[in-house]
Amino acid sequence: DTMRRVVRQSKFRHVFGQAVKNDQCYDDIRVSRVTWDSSFCAVNPRFVAIIVDASGGGAFLVLPLHKTGRIDKSYPTVCGHTGPVLDIDWCPHNDQVIASGSEDCTVMVWQIPENGLTLSLTEPVVVLEGHSKRVGIVAWHPTARNVLLSAGCDNAIIIWNVGTGEALINLDDMHVDVIYNVSWNRNGSLICTASKDKKVRVIDPRKQEIVAEKEKTHEGARPMRAIFLADGNIFTTGFSRMSERQLALWNPKNMEEPIALHEMDTSNGVLLPFYDPDTNIIYLCGKGDSSIRYFEITDESPYVHYLNTFSSKEPQRGMGFMPKRGLDVNKCEIARFFKLHERKCEPIIMTVPRKSDLFQDDLYPDTAGPEAALEAEEWFEGKNADPLLISLKHGYIPGKNRDLKVVKKNILDNKPAANKKSDLINAPKKAADASNSQNEAKLDEILKELKSIKDTITNQDERISKLEQQMAKIAD
Repeated sequence: DTMRRVVRQSKFRHVFGQAVKNDQCYDDIRVSRVTWDSSFCAVNPRFVAIIVDASGGGAFLVLPLHKTGRIDKSYPTVCGHTGPVLDIDWCPHNDQVIASGSEDCTVMVWQIPENGLTLSLTEPVVVLEGHSKRVGIVAWHPTARNVLLSAGCDNAIIIWNVGTGEALINLDDMHVDVIYNVSWNRNGSLICTASKDKKVRVIDPRKQEIVAEKEKTHEGARPMRAIFLADGNIFTTGFSRMSERQLALWNPKNMEEPIALHEMDTSNGVLLPFYDPDTNIIYLCGKGDSSIRYFEITDESPYVHYLNTFSSKEPQRGMGFMPKRGLDVNKCEIARFFKLHERKCEPIIMTVPRKSDLFQDDLYPDTAGPEAALEAEEWFEGKNADPLLISLKHGYIPGKNRDLKVVKKNILDNKPAANKKSDLINAPKKAADASNSQNEAKLDEILKELKSIKDTITNQDERISKLEQQMAKIAD
């Protein structure tokens, strides 16, 4: 109650949520019924992606944001997985690239055409194989291009260089039980994880060591969540021994006692936290709840301040959270959720009421833009960089995304292929040489692609013969 008793100054005290009108929803979608506590939905300024029920495999829908209304049953899906899709995540540096993790033990990375799908997509840009059990978590690195993390029910975390299709870091001995979630910190130098053994761990993935951990973060047996905040603290949700839902704030430098711990209510839905680093607001969406509660995190006691609750009639099956650059700054919109019902997806808009029509710079500090601050190789070599920020003063206009190219590495080349290509792109070109070098670059690219296809075929041939040998052994 102390959270609610004190009236304090905050520009977010009157944030209110509003569901859009019916014709702005996405209707007739068979939302996945898999029992897995992921959000089943991922959004960016161009598309909304939703994991759906699919017979005989796993699929998700990718809809351009403006494609509202009834979605035809025959609408194309992304359907290359052979088992149900458990998690999806849009690449923060390319609005047309999305990763998916599935029960078929693989991670796939997809390139969505600029205007959305006209045919079902069955061919991923790259298949990342390395997990021995289903993959329930995928999360892109916040600041380095083409770095993707995946976590599976084999209790392993793998960090991939998507540009070369390689697993570069494998953390397979740090967790003894199912990993509930993984969160990168702001510059992507650390990750924190919540696990079924009731521990929250802070891990330096490149040094492959646990930097801090807390046992029994929440005493209850039901699933927890842990996310990094912009200042480096960790916010967790979980359950008390009496099955009351809790939220807590921790300083990873001293995990003995929480900075704050609050009990909320008794309900058994897992609380999914969505965090906005620009405003320091956390939105808690319980799976199966019909409300979104939001809190402001500050430096003064009680540190986690209850703001308000958005309530509706229908329970939520999942939730997508729009990045800041996808919001309408003219309407003082500070968050937009995409709430999944059983058969539809309903956007919910959170606004701060203001009388003025001018740009409210206190609501919109510069936010993470779509440019990567580092290349994958630089990050793996040990560099760190904060997100590159952009101003939203004149709204965000999506630029042209470059296609995701995967260049399988050739051990004979000393220099990674990715560098060669960026050298080509970055070298200042004189007008006269421009067309020549462009042709050469194109030729280079075609040769590389040919080579990578040949490599793939060779690899598959080897794999086929291995599998045939295994079959023969079993048959004998």
